Amino acid sequence: MVINKKFSVLQALPDLNSGGVERGTLEINKYLASKGYRSIVVSNGGRMVKQVLKDKGEHYKLAIGKKNLLTIFTIFKLIKFIKKNKINIIHARSRLPAWVCYFALKLIKKNVRPVFITTFHGAYSVNIYSSIMAKGDKVIVVSEMIKKFVLKNFKVSEEKLFLNYRGVSDKEFYNHYKVSKKWIQKWHKDFPQTKGKILLTMPGRISRIKGQDHFILILKKIIHKHPNAHGIIIGEEKDKHKYMNELKSLIKELGLKENLTFVGHRKDIKKIMSISKIVFSLTKIPEAFGRVSLESLSLGIPVIAYAHGGVKEQLIKLQPEGLVGVKNFTQAANEAQKMLITPPKIKKNNFFTLEKMLQNTLSIYKKTIEEKEVKNS
Repeated sequence: MVINKKFSVLQALPDLNSGGVERGTLEINKYLASKGYRSIVVSNGGRMVKQVLKDKGEHYKLAIGKKNLLTIFTIFKLIKFIKKNKINIIHARSRLPAWVCYFALKLIKKNVRPVFITTFHGAYSVNIYSSIMAKGDKVIVVSEMIKKFVLKNFKVSEEKLFLNYRGVSDKEFYNHYKVSKKWIQKWHKDFPQTKGKILLTMPGRISRIKGQDHFILILKKIIHKHPNAHGIIIGEEKDKHKYMNELKSLIKELGLKENLTFVGHRKDIKKIMSISKIVFSLTKIPEAFGRVSLESLSLGIPVIAYAHGGVKEQLIKLQPEGLVGVKNFTQAANEAQKMLITPPKIKKNNFFTLEKMLQNTLSIYKKTIEEKEVKNS
């Protein structure tokens, strides 16, 4: 049976610098290698390559995600690599690399051609370029929202789709997690204005889509009843100061300068969330999944979120009280005030776990190979 065969998997993406897709690639790489499978990541490189190698995976540097004509020539290099290394599975995680892999596979004989798996990580623009993500032998979707989006907008049979929620590690994110005294002392030294305050936190890059302006407006309403509340905005700025200047003007207009702190890019988001009373997810358009909200819930920290996208699916399972209407600032503030008096019960996260996501991915790989062998026999 194929079930026991230690096959080779090649994951393809543009680069390995940062991001949720990249993080998921590393998680799969580590899991496969730990189970004795050969795991290879092909990308143009980046700071996460060290982690791939540390986790016993391999990296093949190839610019399959660069948007220029020279990318065409990477197809032939990829074909050579696939044949030489006897790759069994290609898992494309981004559109341009997926096209490169697709054309490479078309030029390999059917009987030795690897199976082709794609993942819809988001609600891509509906066009020919994005259609490649629906051409996999199996197509992984990361939420019910994305599944519905794919079925509505792309020509793909439901049988090819496999719902596989992203997940977080219950070893890293768990209820009653506590920060060290040393960390909290350093935090209070860096941000003395937060000491003794009710911390309300919003993680996410500083951009219009993420809704920091909505958070500020909600915070103003909360402070009327809870003057000791203090907002924390975590994230780096991406759009050349314009939006940040607008946010600062709004803060000044509402008189919130003493009630809100921008802490910039942080590697200790988990720690900041763990000392917060509520974490907010106010993305203006539906997110495919939304990892931060799940991390917060797994830590036992309540979440208030707009009721759409993958975040809605998480809260329905774990903490439905936190769902509020998009742009309904009054409802969000009222829910926050209730939570500050009586924190909601958060169900233990046994559903959106990293282990489940990893097991499901391996199951998809095995099933796709088995189906190919049956077809070829």
